Amino acid sequence: MGFLTPSPQPVPPAEFVRLPLRDRVRILATHWVEDGFGTPRVLHVVYILKMLGLYFALGLAITSWTTSHVHFTDPASWFDNVVVYQKLAVWLMLLEVIGLGGAFGPLCGHFAPMLGNVRYWLRPGTIRMAPWGRHVPGTGGDERTVLDVVLYVAVLASLLYPLLASAEPVRFLPAGTGPQELVPPEAFVPILIVMPLMGLRDKVIFLAARSEQYLPIMLMSATLGALVMAEDAGSAAFVNLVVVFKIIICVVWIGAGVSKLGDHFINVVPPMISNSPGQPSFLKRLHYRDAPADVRPSRLAWFMAHVGGTTVEILIPLVLLVTTNNTVALLGAIAMLVFHIFITSTFPLAVPLEWNVYFGYIAMVLWGGLGGGFDAEVYNIWNFSEPLLLIPIFALLCFGPVLGNLRPDLVSFLPSMRQYAGNWASAVWAMKPGVEERLNELPLVENQLDQLQRMAPTPYERDDAEMTMQKVLAWRSMHSQGRGLFSVLYEHLDDVEERTVRDGEFVCNAILGWNFGDGHLHDERLVAAVQKRLNLAPGDLVVAYCESQATPWANPPQAYRVIDAALGVVEKGTWNVRDCVAEQPWLPNGPVPLTVSWSASGFRRRRTLTEGPSSGTEAIA
Repeated sequence: MGFLTPSPQPVPPAEFVRLPLRDRVRILATHWVEDGFGTPRVLHVVYILKMLGLYFALGLAITSWTTSHVHFTDPASWFDNVVVYQKLAVWLMLLEVIGLGGAFGPLCGHFAPMLGNVRYWLRPGTIRMAPWGRHVPGTGGDERTVLDVVLYVAVLASLLYPLLASAEPVRFLPAGTGPQELVPPEAFVPILIVMPLMGLRDKVIFLAARSEQYLPIMLMSATLGALVMAEDAGSAAFVNLVVVFKIIICVVWIGAGVSKLGDHFINVVPPMISNSPGQPSFLKRLHYRDAPADVRPSRLAWFMAHVGGTTVEILIPLVLLVTTNNTVALLGAIAMLVFHIFITSTFPLAVPLEWNVYFGYIAMVLWGGLGGGFDAEVYNIWNFSEPLLLIPIFALLCFGPVLGNLRPDLVSFLPSMRQYAGNWASAVWAMKPGVEERLNELPLVENQLDQLQRMAPTPYERDDAEMTMQKVLAWRSMHSQGRGLFSVLYEHLDDVEERTVRDGEFVCNAILGWNFGDGHLHDERLVAAVQKRLNLAPGDLVVAYCESQATPWANPPQAYRVIDAALGVVEKGTWNVRDCVAEQPWLPNGPVPLTVSWSASGFRRRRTLTEGPSSGTEAIA
């Protein structure tokens, strides 16, 4: 790939677009092995500058301007004051909710312009997604109002308050701890009120802010922080606060590690490694069994997934949670720093780069023991002065991950802590000719095919843009749910070759302004919102949708449903995940077996599931 130009396509785009869907998926999946998304190098530079400059450097500068003991020109001071934990969390939440965090740029479906979020959420009339609109009074509907815009502005203001507020000194500290400061506890109260209210009106903004990651930090900063700053406080109150900060980050790590158990995550690692601009081609190929003939994960990929990934994310945080040894704490912190640096280096789709910088850096702050920082012999869970208080703290932090693994249909994959686990609710949209163009009729929406054709500095030709968009489909097919979703399309559509097929996550980014792997944002509720505005005919837009697999380590059937924009949900069923991961991404042996559990009244397939893959479905009046 060039610095300003993407890598050459594996076949001429004009020839590619005329090929059957299976051949297109095969070509791009095998090409992904060494080339990944093939983005120009300049985009990696943009992401690096945004990550290290806009987030980390400017975040530390803001911290130094609003504190007394953190100095921008003294790196040693960056690692021994817990206020950086608070300030950088607020700064990152602000960047995320504006759209300058993980949802920024081409790797998240924003090509021209590269910014989504704030452009959509400051404009009345765009689509919003209320989580319980039918049950919570005052939250119904799917159109953004002036009230929603005001609430969003209030969210931005409530994040600026603790970010710019001057830190206050902590008076009572354990012996050996250097001077400490905290953001005034009351500065977090507005965001703790406004963000949940915003979430009731539009869950997209709530999730885009990564509330599951940062609101707990702010809640504990407001409550336990108030105890630290109280007139009658002792040094134990500050120890308690730092220990809870450690617990929060460990729950995130361990929750993410547990979510990677099962058959999904091994399929995440090879395409993630393949997208890394710093990995040599031979090392990328080693993560596949026999590329290009067999692009299922190799034994090296299994090792990287379940030893380098799952084991690290569960065992090391458990050790960090209970250790009282400074050397062990430092080694564990270094291991987690390396872990996050590695993830960052792969530039994964959805690019949660700043999040990885934050967690890797904060591991060194909380456990590194640098300077006058946090001695593990003092700041450990065994020295928490109110042990009974740990019960509600752990219950609060573990509620989302536990419920999300038992009932993934009820909880977004983000509060479930399934970040990059491969076990995602997902969808593939199949549109008749002309439907994708009609998406541009929605407020502020421009489909990505059009965006690519005017992307500066090197706009794409139409066929080249089409081929680039289908790389996302190939990426999806390399994951477990992708094989299931394509199987559903092949079983339902006899005209799939004539349709425009798009990954639901990228469509969602164009319509809502944000998505980070959450299929719940582009299920039948978003399809219904689109239908209300475009009035499509039956069959114009058909969506194959799957829910995350509950308790993936037990391998129950994974649920899917078929959504017709004009008819609603027309079929529900399941597939076996092991059938999916046993196949190549392009399904050369045909669709994986599907078990139908429900069909809408008057809807039937045109063929049985045992027939060839070219048949379709129809609605019977």
